[in-house]
Amino acid sequence: MSISAAMVKELRERTSAGMMECKKALVEAGGDMEKAIENMRVSGLAKADKKSDRTAAEGAVVFAKSEDGKRLAMAEVNCETDFVVKADDFKAFCETVVNLALESNSGDLDTLNATPVASHEGKSLAEVRQELVAKIGENIQLRRAQVVEATDGGAVGMYLHGSRIGVLSCIDKDNAELAKDVAMHVAASKPICVDESGVPADSLERERNILVAEAKASGKPDEIIEKMVDGRMRKYLAEITLVGQPFVKDPDQSVGKLLSAAGASCTGFTRFEVGEGIEKKVENFAEEVMAQAKGSA
Repeated sequence: MSISAAMVKELRERTSAGMMECKKALVEAGGDMEKAIENMRVSGLAKADKKSDRTAAEGAVVFAKSEDGKRLAMAEVNCETDFVVKADDFKAFCETVVNLALESNSGDLDTLNATPVASHEGKSLAEVRQELVAKIGENIQLRRAQVVEATDGGAVGMYLHGSRIGVLSCIDKDNAELAKDVAMHVAASKPICVDESGVPADSLERERNILVAEAKASGKPDEIIEKMVDGRMRKYLAEITLVGQPFVKDPDQSVGKLLSAAGASCTGFTRFEVGEGIEKKVENFAEEVMAQAKGSA
């Protein structure tokens, strides 16, 4: 069967694939448009699966919020290069992800991946992601998501630094500006928890043991050592807890004092930073080019 230019154009419009790929698919399908689309989907998903083990440490953090501002969603979506972060298709996928999280009120990845996407003919989010991988040619992963909702009389805040660091914060007072300030501080200062109660007991014990050993090396009496260690533990907790840290917009007061002055407490926060904890593979560009040249020979 003869494959017309009009058929190739239609397939391109329906799949966003390249002209030669569309023509080849139509030839293999004997001119059957629907079969060509099905074959291209199968082929694309297979290619996407092969890319799934490649390191994706770039990407973006994105937000969505309800109309009343009482519920917020945040997601981190990863890709392999910062070039793809700027692509419209990648940005659109990120928006789809975070809006689904907000609508479903869930940050659970299994739930989100199984959720149908109305704007993509009811395909699951996982299928939409796979098709995007096939189209862009990079591994793309939904790494994590979080949804928070303000309690009665409380507020939630969000802060985005560029597109790489995002924070959600929750306070027990209806003060959106204060909640945003807390989120901004968390983005800048990276506390590990709200207060001492959130520090794991084994971490506290380990830090105290280190400080005791350092103090004993000074040769001072035990009662002095105990006071030294207590003072250093207070300093340690001030450095790692939200309420103990100097407020980033006014270092003369702690975040704890800022909250107390407003009659508020922070009930929790979530901080996402693109790629944190992902071990990046260091590539030798010259070796990569040589490997590709050998592969194409």
